[in-house]
Amino acid sequence: MAQKRAFDAGGASADGPPPRKFSHRTDAGAAAAVTGPVTDYGSSLARWILDRRLDFRPHCQASTSFAEEGSYLKELLPSISGSSNVVAQIPIRHIHASLNKIKHPINMVKWTPEGRRLLTGSSSGEFTLWNGMGFNFETIMQAHDSAIRALEYSHGADWLLSGDQDGVVKYWQTNFNNVKVLQAHDSPVRDVSFCPTDAKFVTASDDGSLKIWNFGEGEEERLLSGHGWDVKSADWHPYKGLIVSGSKDHLVKLWDPRSARCLTTLHGHKNTVSRVRFQPSQGNLLATSGRDMTIRIFDLRMMKDLYILRDHEKEVSSLAWHPTIPSLLSSGSLDGSVRHFILDELSTSTGGSVSVVRAAISVPHAHENAVWSMEYHPLGHLLCTGSNDRSTRFWGRPRVGEVETFQDRQYTGEGSYDSRNPGDKGKRRQAPKEEEEDADDDDYLVDQQMPVPGAGPMPINPGAMPLFPPGIDLGSALPLPGLPGLPGLGSFAPPPPPPGGFDPTLAALAAAMQQSQVPRPQ
Repeated sequence: MAQKRAFDAGGASADGPPPRKFSHRTDAGAAAAVTGPVTDYGSSLARWILDRRLDFRPHCQASTSFAEEGSYLKELLPSISGSSNVVAQIPIRHIHASLNKIKHPINMVKWTPEGRRLLTGSSSGEFTLWNGMGFNFETIMQAHDSAIRALEYSHGADWLLSGDQDGVVKYWQTNFNNVKVLQAHDSPVRDVSFCPTDAKFVTASDDGSLKIWNFGEGEEERLLSGHGWDVKSADWHPYKGLIVSGSKDHLVKLWDPRSARCLTTLHGHKNTVSRVRFQPSQGNLLATSGRDMTIRIFDLRMMKDLYILRDHEKEVSSLAWHPTIPSLLSSGSLDGSVRHFILDELSTSTGGSVSVVRAAISVPHAHENAVWSMEYHPLGHLLCTGSNDRSTRFWGRPRVGEVETFQDRQYTGEGSYDSRNPGDKGKRRQAPKEEEEDADDDDYLVDQQMPVPGAGPMPINPGAMPLFPPGIDLGSALPLPGLPGLPGLGSFAPPPPPPGGFDPTLAALAAAMQQSQVPRPQ
């Protein structure tokens, strides 16, 4: 369960216990409790396991439905339980927004295979790790010299591949030790994807080509050429020898990786194809999105389009299939909106074999700018989105019957929300500012107390004029000696010493002037 921070950086979610309380000492010495957003999927998993055990006991009855009442919160089951209420499994409640101290657009978000942490790749080439339960910052590192454009974990959860704006692909171990660097393309790498056995991977680039690589040797094996423009996305089927690619030439192509031959070309989109993704749980469907503001669902068994997903008002920039619910697909747009589609809902026929599906739930103000990447937690109870507004946002399932979710600023907009909650506007803006100022102060103190290791005192040019008159020792508390007067000049009364709290350098100079008879200039 997630709880709000004081400045409303997060919200309440159904996946977890009451909020944890962290204790810290204030300047007065009193302990203060700070609540932070926390999720815990263990309670729903425990309930599901208990129900599965009760199913085999004739005298015990397991919970078979999820009632729309708050008292049934303890009956909440994970999305992998196969609940028939798909809408209840959609993560529509904004939980938390995470931002780096030095902010950059977030190009990629990727959950670690075990789901404990979230990895983000930014336009500055940095990796950032966020905790997957408390959403707090864990670590940051400079991974690439240019913007990170692609991230992919192997199916065996042993390796991570990353691609950047310079066409470089890097191998990473789970502890983020970089073991290999490949100059895969001369243009930006837009996507990478592992084959089912992790022995090979495919890269897509703005040079208009796809390349199949031997992972162990790091050598190119196949070149897939056929697109007439930049290849923006590629995906390897989760358990078949099949590769899909989408390009700026408006085409979607299916490839045989063994022969490097194009099997078929789909001409449904009328603009750049931004994302192509196979359905991960069953693998029967293919989702493609484009700058024509539509998403098309292609059935690999019948080799034809099944659905056209409409509702976006701007170009679709990201896609994410739910890991355990085959009919749930989420998408993000250049206007910062996020929409969730349920494919088996009633659709409006277009007059042919293709049906139009409208969004089941829309979040019109999920971000302030383009949503470049999104991914579900491996268990499906959380959704993470990365945006050009430099924020990483976490979304969870709401409480049962919680109508306040649709009154958040992500649904009503900033202006409407602030008009209904005037006191919250100042808190929300002041708290991050105070946190940033505190962090800057801490960094300043550390810099003062811990100079550069191995560096001695600042060198002084022997021929340069001294900074202070001879005899003044700013590091000593002893009385300062008097300064010699100038011959032939009168004296004048020195100014009084400054009050306490001034810079010790100025105080030392004033004391020296009082102890000496400095002649008055004529």
